[in-house]
Amino acid sequence: MTSPAQAWQEMLDGNERFVAGTPRHPHQDADRRSIVALGQTPDAALFGCSDSRLAAEIIFDKGLGDLFVVRNAGQVISDSVIGSLEYAVAVLKVPLIVVLGHDECGAVRAAIDSSQPGATPLPPHIANLVSRIQPAVRRVKANGSMDAQDVGREHLRDTISELIGSSELISDAIAAGTLAVVGANYRLLEGRAVPDVTLGQV
Repeated sequence: MTSPAQAWQEMLDGNERFVAGTPRHPHQDADRRSIVALGQTPDAALFGCSDSRLAAEIIFDKGLGDLFVVRNAGQVISDSVIGSLEYAVAVLKVPLIVVLGHDECGAVRAAIDSSQPGATPLPPHIANLVSRIQPAVRRVKANGSMDAQDVGREHLRDTISELIGSSELISDAIAAGTLAVVGANYRLLEGRAVPDVTLGQV
């Protein structure tokens, strides 16, 4: 059984291969397709932004059945996200959840722009999503900055805090040592996922 530390090291190793331009493209052939058709045993779950540049299996050099992936714009916590991640932990027994933010995030930029005086109102569903990033905008602004990377970093931390606070199942698994949660920021140009928050034993 893969430990949280082993799962995170495999993610780091895969990302390093991607950064170096030497990916192995594992588990992407017809044999693997046949194997995972019978069931899935992913090594990690990943909750990240829907941004088209954050294709999880590519940037971590994974393949079919390796990652249980949940994504939405701005990696905003919702009941469906929590339920999906609880399923990954309770049923699929993943030892690791990676929460992945990134630079140049459109949702973060929308949260910043919509906080400006006289900003054009956003469509209702986008406004609801962006409102979840506003607390990070306000904290960064209170510190005398409006840097998008600072907002993104704060929002990533908020996302993890809300996930842990909303899911007793996930927080109990961390306390038991069977699960770790790592928050990382992905650098688009470099291709590297840089860890920022770690909960559990990795």
